[in-house]
Amino acid sequence: MLSILFLSACNNVSFKEESKATIKTVKTTFNEKEKKPNKKSGNVHFYLPSGYSIKDQTPNNIILQNGSDTYILFINPHENTSSEVVYKATIEQYKKLDTNEKFKNNENKFGFLTIKQLKDDNLNELTIGVGGAKITTQVKTSDLNNESKNMMQIVNSVKYTKESKE
Repeated sequence: MLSILFLSACNNVSFKEESKATIKTVKTTFNEKEKKPNKKSGNVHFYLPSGYSIKDQTPNNIILQNGSDTYILFINPHENTSSEVVYKATIEQYKKLDTNEKFKNNENKFGFLTIKQLKDDNLNELTIGVGGAKITTQVKTSDLNNESKNMMQIVNSVKYTKESKE
């Protein structure tokens, strides 16, 4: 009986460990060359990894799906990649964040990562952003790091085109 408890305890990924790995992955992906956009929604062009699809869209939100997982890609086209407006609005929504990291690269691009543990001990709200764009989903603690790379690739690739006057 004791060995069963020990094995199940070893199987659990700690939030602290997974959060550290996620920060490293997001920072590394943020500093990599942006993925070339392969999808378009209105005036927004962005990269969508294999398996992801556009489920719904409004002017500022694109709902993405990958299997049973849903993601909200929020875009403020009035903010550039060095803007902190979306980041500040995001952190103001919470009394306390379990992870709150900011990144800047040598091109003055601003990125961020926030994680809020939800009441269900194993579920978290993960938000990753670059300038005026952010992507949010709910994810199990054990999947934080795996999800973060694709999410940063998506949000880091966002490009807007100006509306043409016809």
